[in-house]
Amino acid sequence: MFQLRRGVRQNIPLFLMFAPVLLFYVIFKYVPMFGIIIAFKHYNFADGVLHSPWAGLDYFKMLFQNPQAINVIRNTFLIGSISLIVGFPFPIIVAIMLNELRRMWFKRTVQTLIYLPHFLSWVIVGGIVVTFFAQESGIINHYVKLITGDVYPFLYKHVSWMFIFLGSGIWKEAGFGAIIYLAALTAIDPSLYESASIDGASKWRQIVNITLPGIAPTIVVMMILNIGHVLEVGFDKVYVLQNPVVENMTDVISTFIYRVGIQGAQFSFTSAIGLFESVVGFTLVYFANRTARRFGHGFW
Repeated sequence: MFQLRRGVRQNIPLFLMFAPVLLFYVIFKYVPMFGIIIAFKHYNFADGVLHSPWAGLDYFKMLFQNPQAINVIRNTFLIGSISLIVGFPFPIIVAIMLNELRRMWFKRTVQTLIYLPHFLSWVIVGGIVVTFFAQESGIINHYVKLITGDVYPFLYKHVSWMFIFLGSGIWKEAGFGAIIYLAALTAIDPSLYESASIDGASKWRQIVNITLPGIAPTIVVMMILNIGHVLEVGFDKVYVLQNPVVENMTDVISTFIYRVGIQGAQFSFTSAIGLFESVVGFTLVYFANRTARRFGHGFW
């Protein structure tokens, strides 16, 4: 007991530094969980959360009987899965490429340039995308018309819209996401590269046999965390690029909740969808971690 008290006193500065983080998660993450109860009630403003009549699982049954909701879940899973598969390797590639640069002034310049898009809001990114790919006034269509004599509706075709969506997401986040992998790369012993170089290993073989195994635990942890966000495609990045022509493919859970829950005031129904999304995310994380543990890289 004495050692415990002594340890607490010695670490008071660390506890004080941790306190704002703890308060943030308690206030903005755990307290709002009380709102889950809305998914099981016929919620209305007059009665409030506690006194609204119970609905049981009615809204969950409605969720799986509503063709529009099923289509939204399918769209979310499809876009989230493609974004994970396509976007996940890019921060790793960027980190490895930056790690191989030897001229520090060039490395810092490149790092700054690829980090900057992260700090732009999706509203700005959406404006940039429209500036480039708009059908009538877009920069790219200006040259397409000069070459072919006609414009191409990049933002109104499902395939091209998906490529633009994925590309803008990678451009915005890949550089900043590489920071974690760059930190992991610093833990690799430089003597391993020296030994491999003496043995005649090429850069590619060094990356495959030293770099990737060295950051494998970090890759696994990030993969598990990203798998949990497959259904959290994000509201802003879809909403700013969405249009009625491709809405049947781009309407995801977040935009559906905004339209039906906030604009349509169907709070209980959309709370059920939100709870379903969270449960699926937790399930994916759990099984992804179990799979990773079999290879010795589990998160917990």
